[in-house]
Amino acid sequence: MEFMLLLVVTLLVTLSVAAIVVFFFRKPIDKIFARIIGDEISVSWRKFLTFALFVIGVSSGVNIRRLEEFISPVAEGVAKVELTADYWGLTIYRTIINTLGGMAWALLIFFVVALIAFVIVRKREPTPGQ
Repeated sequence: MEFMLLLVVTLLVTLSVAAIVVFFFRKPIDKIFARIIGDEISVSWRKFLTFALFVIGVSSGVNIRRLEEFISPVAEGVAKVELTADYWGLTIYRTIINTLGGMAWALLIFFVVALIAFVIVRKREPTPGQ
């Protein structure tokens, strides 16, 4: 039962962290998409990027290998991991850091690609006075 609670808590923590990150980056992402690809289709691209950020956040934050320790059989002489308060605190901290790290890399890649696209779009626009 404690395993399921740990799984649910880490999932809720990653979803919460991902939601906060998406909330703070929503306006810059909207502006970038509107500038580069236009208003109509930019909404669809923003929705896709939001979905991708949530997927990346959850896959980065929930450490499946750590959780498998609780359901895999324990060999003789090896102590089973106990869910102490210290373990919970460390797991939640690790979940937050891993979620933020995964999302930071995804956003970095997005902004680098967006910068390249912005430069291309800008070069194709007519300059004033021509």
